[in-house]
Amino acid sequence: MAVTDEEALEGFELLSRTEGIIPALESAHAVFHAARIAKSFSQNQMIAVCLSGRGDKDIGVVAAAKGVEL
Repeated sequence: MAVTDEEALEGFELLSRTEGIIPALESAHAVFHAARIAKSFSQNQMIAVCLSGRGDKDIGVVAAAKGVEL
C-alpha cells in the first residue's frame, strides 16, 4: 500500500513518541499504514510490523522536512 511522504513522517513521529523507537523512513511508511488499518480492527486483533534499518540516520531528513534546523 502506498502512503505519502507526509504520512510516512506521521508514522515516524507516531512510533517515536508512543514506543520510543525511531524507525527508518522505509519502515515509517508501514507504521503509518498499520495505524490507518488498525482503526478497522477489533480490540482482540493484532498487527505486526517488521522494522528494518536505523531511524537515527534519518533524523536530518525528517528535521529538514519539518523545517527544523539541527
